[in-house]
Amino acid sequence: MCIDTISCFPDILYEDDTLIALHKPAGLLVHPSWISPASTPNLTSMLKQRYPEDTFHTIHRLDRGTSGVILFVRNDKEAAKVMHQQFLDRQVSKTYLCVVRGWTEAEGSIDYALRYEKDRYSEPFANEDKTPRDAVTHYRTLAQVELPIAVGRYPVARYSLLEVKPETGRKHQIRRHMKHIMHPLVGDTNHGEGRHNRLFREHFSIHRMLLMATELRVIHPKELRKVHITATPDEEVLTLFEKLGWRCLADLSENPQMLC
Repeated sequence: MCIDTISCFPDILYEDDTLIALHKPAGLLVHPSWISPASTPNLTSMLKQRYPEDTFHTIHRLDRGTSGVILFVRNDKEAAKVMHQQFLDRQVSKTYLCVVRGWTEAEGSIDYALRYEKDRYSEPFANEDKTPRDAVTHYRTLAQVELPIAVGRYPVARYSLLEVKPETGRKHQIRRHMKHIMHPLVGDTNHGEGRHNRLFREHFSIHRMLLMATELRVIHPKELRKVHITATPDEEVLTLFEKLGWRCLADLSENPQMLC
């Protein structure tokens, strides 16, 4: 995937004078990282290259391994404050797709408080609040598959495709909540399971985490209207879904029976 030059700028999902939403590829940083070389591509630097006269404010984040919808405010600090408050007040609706190990329940909610988690992208002296903070994630199962591939002591491997709606926005919340219910994300090297990650690398050439931000619903900070932004998973993910028998990808907002 070409992500390191202005000619490979990510797809623009929504744009006006105040907001811009991009389809972030998996593997691309949102901000420069203290552990990465200054030349490492990131979304904020790519925005600055494309729009040199503008200033962009980050109002939420996606992990490096997550793809999909990410929203920025341009040139307006007050609008950025309004959008930050929307996220804090849980007025924003976020939807993700993810592939997890095992067969999940038809639907469920995970209410499990999370402590601050430091990882290799955290600043060395970042403040570490040890107090668990409330975290709630809702999910429903869209599809399941059983593969005739032995993993450990099991003769087959089972996986589920989930639609996930986090109610809160804690760091790595979806990844940690899925691990908590014993259904870790495929491709997650921190909270997943190496044997299943290896299966997807060897049999499907998937070298990424299968977590995709597909929808974001917000209130426009200046016009006070609803803004609904969607991102279809990229071709690599859609090809994988085809191989797994999850063929008929439809708009979740229009068709709750996503697969046929």
